[in-house]
Amino acid sequence: MNSSPRWLAYQALWQITRQGTYTDVALDRVLQMPPSAELTSRDRAFITELVYGAVRRQRTLDALIDQLGKRPAAKQPPKLRLVLHLGLYQLRYLDQVPDSAAVNTSVELAKQLKLQRLSGVVNGLLRHYLRQSSGGQAVLELPDDPVTRLGIQYSFPDWLIAQWLQDYGRVATEQLCDWFNQAATLDLRVNPLQTTRSHLQAQLKAADVLTQSVAAVPQALRLVSSPGAIPQLPGFKEGYWLVQESSAQLVGHLLDPQPGETVIDACAAPGGKTTHLAELMQNQGTIIAGDRSRHRLQKVSANAARLGLTIIQTRLGDSTQLQPELTEGIWVDRVLLDVPCSGLGTLHRHPDIRWRQTPDTITELAQLQRQLLQQGSTWLKPGGRLVYATCTLNPQENEQIVEPFLASHPNWQIWRPPIDSVLAPFVQPEGWLKVLPHQHRMDGFFIVALYYVA
Repeated sequence: MNSSPRWLAYQALWQITRQGTYTDVALDRVLQMPPSAELTSRDRAFITELVYGAVRRQRTLDALIDQLGKRPAAKQPPKLRLVLHLGLYQLRYLDQVPDSAAVNTSVELAKQLKLQRLSGVVNGLLRHYLRQSSGGQAVLELPDDPVTRLGIQYSFPDWLIAQWLQDYGRVATEQLCDWFNQAATLDLRVNPLQTTRSHLQAQLKAADVLTQSVAAVPQALRLVSSPGAIPQLPGFKEGYWLVQESSAQLVGHLLDPQPGETVIDACAAPGGKTTHLAELMQNQGTIIAGDRSRHRLQKVSANAARLGLTIIQTRLGDSTQLQPELTEGIWVDRVLLDVPCSGLGTLHRHPDIRWRQTPDTITELAQLQRQLLQQGSTWLKPGGRLVYATCTLNPQENEQIVEPFLASHPNWQIWRPPIDSVLAPFVQPEGWLKVLPHQHRMDGFFIVALYYVA
């Protein structure tokens, strides 16, 4: 079985584009295939770059095929199209790959895929790209329409570009596009019940893994050097930390659960925020963690066990319908609704989302989000706090969920963090929090705390 990096990258891309597999899942599968044991860490990083990069830049790469080839990308044989994506991605975006290597390995990959008769097409199109780019001209021709122009240039669907232009303007839209096309950062959340941030940072440095503190997030460490295998890092087995993106950690700080309280996390799996709540509660009290996926709930329990957290009780059930099974009919001190959403704030981490989500899927999600907020609001004690959170920047899933709820529930209000809070840099005039990736260098999030006045 072939174990070359480009062959394995192709296999992952085939799963993603033809079988609907998520990028991270497909990549993990090919890196676990038997020949992959021979791969170096450099090979693994190269495969990851090829897969994530080709998915991110899919629209731009197709536009280049349309311009350089005799047949448009959509009419190319699917296998050939992916080979061209890999070759063009290396030529356009990877300075460390010699042009000759990008062309020759792409031709060889076509032959390995039994596309011998089309290998000349690969060679010709890639060399055509090189001739044009060496002449100093812009190879990629862009239309005048600003939405389509940015969509092709940065490789995003037109509807998403149009939304960002409306919400943020041209400059910020280009900054967002640029951020989402970069490789994702990797953050850890330090478990304060087991260690300190400075102590863990020193342990990681001793293992040649460099980190930096995230100033606005008290428990966050961002890795700034390649970590290798995550479970092999210092402190993993001891439960000193959990992988969790910095902006996701802000959610727990806004809910601010106290030791001894009873808390519901209605959409808990796989448990990143649930375990954070338990840490903030000093492992004292009760957390009811609900989810409708039994398999994903098992991840909640596994994460809690590794971190040494014992106050989490899992409940299987759809929280829009199964209140008795989830809450056992009790009112609680705090409720977390980290609702299912489009994930459009995490596009550099999950690049295929830009091609999966549509205005129609977001409309469906918004209906579920409204139901979850309505149901979750019935669980809270007067004076308690409910946090509604999404990892998307889409107003239809954020402001347009919260504002109608407040309009129809006059006893509910937004709780605004104090000005000396670590959350203050993210607070908007309305009182909710927005994490904007191009400004804060974190995933995009919308988070709002609500409370009920009897």
